[in-house]
Amino acid sequence: MSVSEIGPTERIDAHHHLWRYTPEEYGWIDESMQALQRDFLPADLKAALATAGIDGTIAVQARQTLDETRWLLDLADGCDAIRGVVGWADIAGEEFPACMEEFDGRAKLKGLRHVIQGEKDEHYILREDFNSGIRTMLGSGLVYDILIYERHLPQTIDFVDEHPGQVFVLDHVAKPLIAGGVMEPWAARMRELARRENVWCKLSGMVTEADWRADAARASSMEVLRPYLDAAVEAFGPSRLMAGSDWPVCMVATGYGQWWGLLREYFSGFSEAERGRVFGGTAVEVYKL
Repeated sequence: MSVSEIGPTERIDAHHHLWRYTPEEYGWIDESMQALQRDFLPADLKAALATAGIDGTIAVQARQTLDETRWLLDLADGCDAIRGVVGWADIAGEEFPACMEEFDGRAKLKGLRHVIQGEKDEHYILREDFNSGIRTMLGSGLVYDILIYERHLPQTIDFVDEHPGQVFVLDHVAKPLIAGGVMEPWAARMRELARRENVWCKLSGMVTEADWRADAARASSMEVLRPYLDAAVEAFGPSRLMAGSDWPVCMVATGYGQWWGLLREYFSGFSEAERGRVFGGTAVEVYKL
């Protein structure tokens, strides 16, 4: 399927990262991820976009610092391809309202994210201080990106129920156990979460949940990923899904163009309108690009 067959909407990569690499700041990038142990900056991004016919992107935080959020916004201001930024701020902190004031007027700030999956407290997402911060976001127009493992879905459903007026986007289909071929209870919980109409979902970060260290080609194959794509479509429908690459992290298992090729193959039998939503329309609408 060619790029031109996707539909008339701009093609948006709804999830990627940028960084200046140091081992101290990116300790999670171990020796098995040597391809990631370098800088990834807007020039690198634009080269990747050209391989897949992508028009614009959403840059997402990779470190939990305000300095990184400011840096991403500055990069976005100087790069037309970066249409929006999902940054970080200490949502649970007492200074969060002041942070909101600081970023007021930064037009390319479209959302915030906290690395819930990295918290030792399995119920961090239900903490009162964190939820108080989420309530502070209401009315700001900012999206909250949910980054969790599949085991966090029950408490995430409870969390979403506390904030019916907030727009949420689930990152990486909640990181199911693709390496083990495990579908349940993830798929059932995804269907339950999707009943909340203020939640959308990114088709991203999937190849790195497969067993890419053992066999990268298989990890990024349709055979392995189709059941999880099917479950996401069943839960959210094409109109509430958006495609993202998780570049450059995806490069440990697949090329940028290859990932988009797999998604285009998967959605080739869907209508032009549905493809338009998945490959750009939903991201434009939800993040107000």
